[in-house]
Amino acid sequence: MDTESLITQMEATAEAIRALTAGISDKAATWSPDPDGWSLLDVINHLTYEEADDFRARLDLVLHSPEEALPPGDPARGATDESRRRGLALACDGFLEARQKSLSWLRALQAPDWDQAVETPFGRLRAGDILASWAAHDLLHLRQLIELRYHCLAQAVEPYSVGYAGEWRQEP
Repeated sequence: MDTESLITQMEATAEAIRALTAGISDKAATWSPDPDGWSLLDVINHLTYEEADDFRARLDLVLHSPEEALPPGDPARGATDESRRRGLALACDGFLEARQKSLSWLRALQAPDWDQAVETPFGRLRAGDILASWAAHDLLHLRQLIELRYHCLAQAVEPYSVGYAGEWRQEP
């Protein structure tokens, strides 16, 4: 596994996340296509939680204290009424600050054993699995942010249509 490549990708995806949230009004940031769906703000708050309290914390535990059990996760923790009161710009700044801390931490690791593992209820989890999943998690949410931006734009320009741009399709 090329860890420097993954870290570089995580830098780039953080920049892409920043770009996808730039210039969005707070009203548009809280728009969701359905009542149970997440908004742009919810996604950014979730990413901030995952950055510090999930991926970095769990990777640190697996690398440095593998005898300890992983704490339970709460993926929806970032999407709460309290976190929705912050504006998108502040939320994005919080994510970017947490990401920078993570990147510095990752680069400071001295010869990490990516095969170091812990047993979980869902199977054996190696440090390398967590790092790879961390980078992949960004991509999943980039896709989600792009989809939200697209549908928000389509709704905002009504009665005009975005159909001339091409068909929006969910890829498998």
